[in-house]
Amino acid sequence: MQHDKIAVVDFGGQYAHLIATKVRRSRVLAEIRQPEDLIEEFASCKGVILSGSPALASFGEDSGWNKAILDLDVPILGFCFGHQEIAKHYGGTVINGKQEWGHADLHLLREHPLFAGLDKVEQVWMSHFDSVTGVGPDFEELGYSVLDEAAPPHRFAAIGSDKLRRYGFQFHPEVDDTVHGDDMIANFVLGICGCSPTWTMDNYVQEQIERIRAQVGDGSVFLLASGGVDSTVAARLFAEALGPQRLQLLHVDNGLMRKDESAQVVTLFSDLGLGENLHFIDAGETFLQALEGKIEPEAKRRAIGDTFITVFESEARRLGITDHLLGQGTIYPDTIETGGTKRADTIKTHHNRVPVIEEMIAAGRVIEPLADLYKVEVRELGEMLDIPHAMIRRHPFPGPGLGVRLLCSDGTVPDQDGLDKIGPAVAELAAAAGLEAMPLPIRSVGVKADLRSYEHPVLLHGDADFATLTRTAGRIFKSVAGLNRALWNLAPEPPRVLRPLAATMSRQRLDLLRECDHLVMEGLRRHGLYDRIWQCPTVLVPLEVDGRGRELCIIRPVLSERAMTATAAELPRPLLDDLRQEILTLPGISGLAYDLTSKPPGTIEWE
Repeated sequence: MQHDKIAVVDFGGQYAHLIATKVRRSRVLAEIRQPEDLIEEFASCKGVILSGSPALASFGEDSGWNKAILDLDVPILGFCFGHQEIAKHYGGTVINGKQEWGHADLHLLREHPLFAGLDKVEQVWMSHFDSVTGVGPDFEELGYSVLDEAAPPHRFAAIGSDKLRRYGFQFHPEVDDTVHGDDMIANFVLGICGCSPTWTMDNYVQEQIERIRAQVGDGSVFLLASGGVDSTVAARLFAEALGPQRLQLLHVDNGLMRKDESAQVVTLFSDLGLGENLHFIDAGETFLQALEGKIEPEAKRRAIGDTFITVFESEARRLGITDHLLGQGTIYPDTIETGGTKRADTIKTHHNRVPVIEEMIAAGRVIEPLADLYKVEVRELGEMLDIPHAMIRRHPFPGPGLGVRLLCSDGTVPDQDGLDKIGPAVAELAAAAGLEAMPLPIRSVGVKADLRSYEHPVLLHGDADFATLTRTAGRIFKSVAGLNRALWNLAPEPPRVLRPLAATMSRQRLDLLRECDHLVMEGLRRHGLYDRIWQCPTVLVPLEVDGRGRELCIIRPVLSERAMTATAAELPRPLLDDLRQEILTLPGISGLAYDLTSKPPGTIEWE
């Protein structure tokens, strides 16, 4: 069957494939295109969407793309960078500044087909440094945004020309935090472009089964099976396409797993009827040796990814499995955060995207049937493949495991001069809300306007409600450079002396993190919150607080659908009281903090 198509032009933003996913949610086929593609490749499309980008339109970055796309006789809609490029092309102006992160209210100036069925004020999601400050003669301002009641309006958050059929949104309607973003995209695709809704997920599943059979041929697949949602769904899809006899599974206990996790994984695959071909190896010591002395997040991630392949190839030889493809449960966030498209910035290198894997992919030795999907689609696919609900609703767990939740340090304070400059500014902003604040002498990985950041967190202290805490965090991010996380101190007293300590990966530190993580997970289950929370990483940072302990424990509960954006989840006070009692009394713990950060500006994982 022929389907109407929308072209999504990928400028390297974090959300290009998410745009395609949301178009497919409208039951319309979306195809990813590159900005330099020949115009002939757009001939069969009924509309075009231009994605965001890590480039700055205000400075003319990435301006050499094929602008003949804008001459196509079809409707075109731009998001963020795409919005700015449309404004510039048709006589508007773009400046660097007026940055926004997270939630904002879009105020619509009139009724328009793009916003059919929506309210006059809609919650949207911002992540940008550049802003449109004026539009050309054929365009009008359709809406402006307001970050909070204390901020001035941000003009030209939505623009359009019905004459030219060109439109732009400064915000990201494709992320779930834009509450009615799906409706905006559907209004464009189904209404303005006139597409017929004929594409379904059933089609996608059958296409993937056919692709697996074509790529594998008469060979077999050897899958790294972590037991997480992605690898479990991939295993069932491979078994569906090839039969269990042509699928071998390897579970590697890398010493970075959660408490008792490997035993649970073995049971899981046995329950799925795949236990007969599951191989297990305890390689904890091998991974610890590979991580010895490594401190920087990217160095740790690459070491873990490389060691996975070393162990995998060794086991394949030992088992006599030679005619195989490496199967991986890679999903799209793994690829895009690793800078896996031409223009995308590297936010963090996922273990399934280290250089040795990229070389294997180039050689045709890797097969990844979920690589275009997000977690929510993977779970939907798992339901279709009859995987038990409890298995596919497990919290996501990173491939590098606790290796990216156990921060390491050489004991020095990074950027002391920057900290000294930040301190008074954050203290003043926090004081306006009745809180104390201080930047921490550590750094974590974040994402701002599709770019990687490696910056300081700020620690807030005070008895305030959750809305006040998150609102204060948002104002700090908007006003103070050099920060990408905000934490709430859960210890009874505000810290006065913070001292980073030299610490690397060790079994003792990992065991302490395993215990903290176990207490958090059990607390969520005990309070009936496990299924509501998308993910809740527990992090240890080698930071001595007021002469106590060696590890600051941080809990990071978030709400999300696809992991490309996230908001901090509010935990009830009784659960926080439980965690204070249980974690603060553990030997070696110096303090307890609650990560309040949205994504952006902070990634879900700390590294």
